[in-house]
Amino acid sequence: MSYAAYKMMHWPTGIDHCAAGFITHCPSDAAAFCSAAAASGPEGDVGLVAAARHPKRLGPTPNLVVAAANVLEVYAVRADAAAADGAGGAQPSSSSGAVFDGISGARLELVCHYRLHGNIESMAILSDGAENRRDSIALAFRDAKITCLEFDDAIHGLRTSSMHCFEGPEWQHLKRGRESFAWGPVIKSDPLGRCGAALVYGLQMIILKSAQVGQSLVGEDEPTRALSSAAVRIESSYLIDLRALDTNHVKDFTFVHGYIEPVLVILHEREPTWAGRISSKHHTCMISAFSISMTLKQHPMIWSAANIPHDAYQILSVPPPISGVLVICANSIHYHSQSTSCSLALNNFASQPDGSPEIHKVNFHVELDAAKATWLSNDIVMFSAKTGEMLLLTVVYDGRTVQKLDLMKSKASVISSGVTTIGSSFFFLGSRVGDSLLVQFSCGVPTSVIPDIADERSADIEGDLPFSKRLKRVPSDILQDVTSVEELSFQNNMLPNSLESAQKISYVVRDALVNVGPLKDFSYGLRVNADPNATGNAKQSNYELVCCSGHGKNGALSVLQQSIRPDLITEVELPSCRGIWTVYYKSSRGHTTEDNEYHAYLIISLESRTMVLETGDDLGEVTETVDYYVQGATITAGNLFGRRRVIQVYATGARVLDGSFMTQELNFTALSSESSSSGSEPLGVASASIADPYVLLKMVDGTIQLLVGDHSTCALSINAPSTLTSRGERISACTLYHDRGPEPWLRKTRGDAWLSSGVTVAVDVSGSSSQDQSDIYCIICYESGKLEIFEVPSFRQVFSVGSFFSGESLLVDAFAQGFTEDSAEGRQDETKVSLKKEVANNIRIVELAMHRWSGLESNIKGTSLSPDGSVDLGNASDSRLKNLRFHRVSVDITSREDISSLARPRITIFNNVGGYEGLFLSGTRPVWVMVCRQRFRVHPQLCDGPIEAFTVLHNVNCSHGLIYVTSQGFLKICQLPSAYNYDNYWPVQKIPLHGTPHQVTYYAEQSLYPLIVSVPVVRPLNQVLSIMADQEMIHHMDNDASSADDLQKTYTVEEFEVRVLELEKPGGRWETRSTIPMQSFENALTVRIVTLHNTTTKENETLMAIGTAYVQGEDVAARGRVLLFSFTKSENSQNLVTEVYSKESKGAVSAVASLQGHLVIASGPKITLNKWNGSELTAVAFYDAPLHVVSLNIVKNFVLFGDIHKSVYFLSWKEQGSQLTLLAKDFGSLDCFATEFLIDGSTLSLVVSDSDKNLQIFYYAPKMVESWKGQKLLSRAELHVGAHMTKFLRLQMLPAQGLASEKTNRFALLFGTLDGSIGCIAPVDELTFRRLQSLQRKLVDAVSHVCGLNPRSFRQFKSNGKAHRPGPDNIIDFELLTYYEILSLEEQLDMAQQIGTTRAQILSNFSDISLGTSFL
Repeated sequence: MSYAAYKMMHWPTGIDHCAAGFITHCPSDAAAFCSAAAASGPEGDVGLVAAARHPKRLGPTPNLVVAAANVLEVYAVRADAAAADGAGGAQPSSSSGAVFDGISGARLELVCHYRLHGNIESMAILSDGAENRRDSIALAFRDAKITCLEFDDAIHGLRTSSMHCFEGPEWQHLKRGRESFAWGPVIKSDPLGRCGAALVYGLQMIILKSAQVGQSLVGEDEPTRALSSAAVRIESSYLIDLRALDTNHVKDFTFVHGYIEPVLVILHEREPTWAGRISSKHHTCMISAFSISMTLKQHPMIWSAANIPHDAYQILSVPPPISGVLVICANSIHYHSQSTSCSLALNNFASQPDGSPEIHKVNFHVELDAAKATWLSNDIVMFSAKTGEMLLLTVVYDGRTVQKLDLMKSKASVISSGVTTIGSSFFFLGSRVGDSLLVQFSCGVPTSVIPDIADERSADIEGDLPFSKRLKRVPSDILQDVTSVEELSFQNNMLPNSLESAQKISYVVRDALVNVGPLKDFSYGLRVNADPNATGNAKQSNYELVCCSGHGKNGALSVLQQSIRPDLITEVELPSCRGIWTVYYKSSRGHTTEDNEYHAYLIISLESRTMVLETGDDLGEVTETVDYYVQGATITAGNLFGRRRVIQVYATGARVLDGSFMTQELNFTALSSESSSSGSEPLGVASASIADPYVLLKMVDGTIQLLVGDHSTCALSINAPSTLTSRGERISACTLYHDRGPEPWLRKTRGDAWLSSGVTVAVDVSGSSSQDQSDIYCIICYESGKLEIFEVPSFRQVFSVGSFFSGESLLVDAFAQGFTEDSAEGRQDETKVSLKKEVANNIRIVELAMHRWSGLESNIKGTSLSPDGSVDLGNASDSRLKNLRFHRVSVDITSREDISSLARPRITIFNNVGGYEGLFLSGTRPVWVMVCRQRFRVHPQLCDGPIEAFTVLHNVNCSHGLIYVTSQGFLKICQLPSAYNYDNYWPVQKIPLHGTPHQVTYYAEQSLYPLIVSVPVVRPLNQVLSIMADQEMIHHMDNDASSADDLQKTYTVEEFEVRVLELEKPGGRWETRSTIPMQSFENALTVRIVTLHNTTTKENETLMAIGTAYVQGEDVAARGRVLLFSFTKSENSQNLVTEVYSKESKGAVSAVASLQGHLVIASGPKITLNKWNGSELTAVAFYDAPLHVVSLNIVKNFVLFGDIHKSVYFLSWKEQGSQLTLLAKDFGSLDCFATEFLIDGSTLSLVVSDSDKNLQIFYYAPKMVESWKGQKLLSRAELHVGAHMTKFLRLQMLPAQGLASEKTNRFALLFGTLDGSIGCIAPVDELTFRRLQSLQRKLVDAVSHVCGLNPRSFRQFKSNGKAHRPGPDNIIDFELLTYYEILSLEEQLDMAQQIGTTRAQILSNFSDISLGTSFL
């Protein structure tokens, strides 16, 4: 019996739902978020200048809430104000695109993100529109669960405020006997926040009544509530059965504006119809408006409208002052309110019921089925159509009567799955098939105000290098239409005098969230910069995943790498290196910009000496000629006094240097007589931390010294803090933190400065010595585990917390415990503290760093690492007086190592490596932690094994690069590969294809990727029909070609081709080496590289096999072709591939594979096995499949195939009888998506994923009784994944270090899903499985899960109403097990003890599995 583990490695990126709301702040505090005023001087004059620059100020901007499958993320929109210079010409800031409405750029910053135990089916924002109330998020989950979340400042995250569940035995009657429902619950909210409504089980409406203001659980008069803005909450709910209201088939519903009580308008169909019966039964839909009286629980109908076309699918409520609803149909749009109605036809198929007035037509053709809509203003709604076109509909009104609807085309953009307006100037296009975009728009800018922006913006987009650098992370084709410059003019000839005629809307794309979904197929190939000599784990980073992602014009090839492999510039051998540093040197206060200054010296510390190199045009050693201390090892080096001096600290002293000349030397041995009682041996420095102008030294005996610098003389003096030496506790780690930035926010945590809406007057309540430079704090961790923060240089304690290393999720100042409840307030800045831990009898923090990244919002970050795996990052939100808080963030890092090897500091903070900032963690498993949008992106670097030391280097030859020293003793100077976007779970490079990719495979000998691509092509309709139909039909058509109009009609067909792509070695560009077009109406279904045994030459040949099908409608018998191509070895690239065989077959050829030199072809419902003689394929054996083969896998002589409806079949091939025989099959019905073999030593299992997002593992056991003498496949494990898995890839697992005795041929399955997530199924041994399974059962109850969702019910096999016998529970879920690492230390030890094991054992199991599956 073998067991499996399910582990996600790359979470979903395809965005399903998006919404905007004031989650983290209420509208009245939102002014502080727009940093226009904060950037320059006092509020008054900037306001005037800004008002002159652009007609409308940026209003309060809400948060953006985004859901991708089971991931929920909350973002804040940060806008950068344009510099208002007196010259009047707005200079575009270098970091981003055009200046537009006084904003030079905007970006999304992550506030919090959660991975839930359930897919989000629908999302709504509950908002009551009050200035001082926050909004809540309401989420609906499959079957009938609703959860409301609100933002809680105290934990800097979301907190569940109410949960509503209508499942289980007592609610069984709601289903009316139905088991499967077409879609999950849909939730909408009332615009005034009085209630929400959710439609569950098709016809049950749940009304959620929200609590009135002043009736919340906490009384409003309590002091804790005074400042904090309460969020909207739900207090009770009740059900309405819509059957009783005579509505049968509900299509959509919404709340409308403008009534005293909430009014719910429902779009429903009285008697269903379908496309085949339109002639006799059309206009079957109607809308009904119900007034919801929640106190009486009554819902009278107040108005209704019938005779709406049968293809109506969406209903939008029109914002005040117009109010009413828009009904969106595929071919028309209808406006209805209690008093008026009007409609608009979109194409020739729009029909109106008999006797009704003629309706207006648009002058172009468009189909609006599956469009997404959002209101840009109170009378303009933007549609994002199924082609990605953006259409603008203007509601022309006079007073409260709507006269007509007006539709115009706008730009084209990404094909979206949801669109939402954020505030008054942004909208967000969420997409499952392309990157999601944040777009800034502006309605009706008078041209006089922006005379020079248009040309400047175009120059910026084409030529300006920094902007193209920013675009490099966003593939250009996504922006193809949106960034183009021409203003969109809404000129319409019919209403020349109305206000709308001259209206303009212009757009500029401000930010993009990268998305690699839907992953239809992927292949595993070598990288460009692969190292052929690598072994072990380092060998894994030779590979990359090349994925087919996207659809239509958003189709792209995504290249994913889990680990970073830097591009090598040069390397030298350098044994026994202990540390490297680069320092700047300025002779005078030159005006070079700080960001672009080159480094001057590279200091290398070896075991017993120090080398100094100049970093000019080339690295030259200058050790002999400089006054650096070179006789011993260096502890640390850095810059002081605004980069005018260099400080070098070594074990017994320190030197201050001006360039290469020493200006001061300090000796620490003199001090030791005072501080150490024995005084016999001189004390050495153990570690040091530099924050201009202070240097903090930690001595070997655990005491600290502070060196204080004087800016005027550039000299240092020693100052031992008296408060600390008297205490006598040993210090285990310490660091200085420099509170820089426009607003020193640690100082703000003491004053009420944030209430003055971001004006930078430092309110210095404490009266501390306010220096001209910013505040500096010293953070100290004692061996007892206490963490304290002091002001420097006075050493007044400002923050203290006990048992820091236990990893609590929140750290709160011990003196502020009295009023911790809602103390956090206002603008949320984050801060991070880093520490490392040792798990032994005495746990010590080994290293600590605190840092703030650049950017408008001040932040501090670092990492803390336990030697076993989880990393805790602190993240604090600020508030009054001592209410600094740290909030632990979990980051997935696997590193298990002895602390003894950690003599050197390991955290290196970088501010610009290839345009990214963050920190690098050296050690046995080095890792990059990049900070993108206030979020940690963790990317391991495996290619060189352990890394001893790391530092950044910026000089002539190496722009924003890095230097690191490997444990083998090589010093490497590198740069980050620039083609990759690191703001993703894995680094990704997207290559736009402008077509839909379907399948990709890898030809290893020449590193080629054959890829099936289909491109939509517009053809004349008669040409399309002539190919599809018989000849007689054509004659009829010619005869009744009544109008010339019919001949002008076009039809879009997908044209398929197979492209052979190659990644060029030097530049890393993807080139199409060869293209094989398919015939018209021929779809390529599969492409695979196969190895066939040529029976004439008795040699093996590697060929490319393509299977195709002709799609010609249901009247023509299905046909397909098998094509074989060979690759030419020559460099002559005119004919890289040549066709060696092609044959037509009955039935579509949906899968091909090679089996022991034979070719297995699945054509239609038949599987044939063929021999190859160099020119012909001859069938030797066949097997009749039930319906249509979806996937085909082969191991040795076993064949596994999945059928489209009839589950999996397991065959074997016998050479001597030359026959394919059925060994066993699964007797259930199952719509297969992908199949593969899972190999664990000598055990063979069969894995299949299905259309209900489940995964099943079967096994073949003919000796078991229940297998009916071996006919039936038995279930080994089953799990609900929650995503459609489209492809499995079998990869050999790496042996873990501790378990050399284990089975060697273990294979894990890497899978990709349609949500853009990647995970793996790995075999585990029984002992590990039992241990982790009991831990998993404990964690279900021990952790409070977000949204109150139960992980066990989520992972239960979902059969969607079909009969299914539950299988055994032999699979462990790492999505749940990772919660163990987030628990505090005490809870971890407790839980390990309860299940009878140790924490170290559990973490070592985690580490083994994640090391065994680090494939990339």
